[in-house]
Amino acid sequence: MKLVKPKLSFWQILNMNVGFFGIQYSFGLQQSAVTPIYDFLGASPDQIPILHLAGPVTGLVVQPLIGALSDKTWSPKFGRRKPFFLIGAILCSLTLLAFPYSSSLWMAAGLLWILDAGNNTAMEPYRALIADNLDEVQQPLGFQMQSFFTGLGQVLANVSLFVFPLIFIGKTGSLPTWVYASFFLGAFCSIASILWSISKTKEIPPTEEELIKIREKKSVFEPILEIFSAIKDMPKVMWQLALVYLFQWYALFCYWQNSSKSVALSVWNATPENTEAYSEAVGWTGLVNGWYNVVTFLVAFALVGFAKKFSAKKVHAFCLIIAALGFLAFPHIENKNLLFFAITGFGIGWASMMGIPYLMVVADIPKERYGVYMGIINMMIVIPMILQTLSFGFILKNFLNNDPRNAITFAGVLLVISALCTLFIKSKKVG
Repeated sequence: MKLVKPKLSFWQILNMNVGFFGIQYSFGLQQSAVTPIYDFLGASPDQIPILHLAGPVTGLVVQPLIGALSDKTWSPKFGRRKPFFLIGAILCSLTLLAFPYSSSLWMAAGLLWILDAGNNTAMEPYRALIADNLDEVQQPLGFQMQSFFTGLGQVLANVSLFVFPLIFIGKTGSLPTWVYASFFLGAFCSIASILWSISKTKEIPPTEEELIKIREKKSVFEPILEIFSAIKDMPKVMWQLALVYLFQWYALFCYWQNSSKSVALSVWNATPENTEAYSEAVGWTGLVNGWYNVVTFLVAFALVGFAKKFSAKKVHAFCLIIAALGFLAFPHIENKNLLFFAITGFGIGWASMMGIPYLMVVADIPKERYGVYMGIINMMIVIPMILQTLSFGFILKNFLNNDPRNAITFAGVLLVISALCTLFIKSKKVG
């Protein structure tokens, strides 16, 4: 018998996703604050990509593994996905508290590995929770609610990079004092928002058939075997999405790693060696990145209606083109205020990236494998990032003149290619 899922109110869906806010505050710090921290600790430009290897590698390992484990988990008291939210949030919060005390480049890089493991442990089951608790009619709202909180969380993270340097002056240890304030706030948001969602959300119990499978005696290697089995049986539409993600996420890592240095050169004509001017550029870039996340949560819900009317793939392709145009303009802007216009395009694209692709594939995924397949989708995100961290230092040094502005242009070209690949996706839900 097919399980009929109860209709949830708007506020129930919102409360379910509040925890995504804290997770994305942390990711916002990773995107905008970690590279400047590496710069302050003496990293050279071509070292930056490899120093960001933590995110994609932990995502590659942790998310599908946690997805497979959560598929096979059930506790009447704690639920299926919620225990993993809590474990991830605790690990993330503790690491955010420790991060500002980094006294060396490699200490910061090591803490980033732990931080990413915590974030990925908390985030992966969130995608599966939407598929678990919401029917096909409400799933678009659920996924785009996550886009909304992605924007909101990252706005706060990026705005903190602009506001806190004005309040917290000077250095504490090896890093500016504002780093401590931003990361401590992130630690609070991470645990508090997850606890809110856990207290306000009930998970749908598994069917008797699912419970029998969960209770079966399992090998310790079963979650790993389940990942390989799911990849072997993966729907064709997911392979098509993997090609889109190859270009899309390679491009985004290029932007996040180079945005502050691009702005410093194009607007301030400064490099990290000029600490005062570069700190000003970092703060302004935080404000600019905060703005694209404002755009993200402003347009996230509108994209639900457009996806229903025009199809998810057409909406996503259009949003990628808008983002690409913004990236292509970004490194040529010398007036710092005009950067907001360029990055608006990425805000629209980011809103789509955080929710619309899941609508392309969710109808093709078997219910009992929601967790593992959401983890595999994350593998499609992090494999391009791993390729980027391993290859882009060489590309930047030998083909792009070690110029971060050229890196942003390169990212724009990749997003155009990604948009073209999107138009070839075919699934049950894509017209």
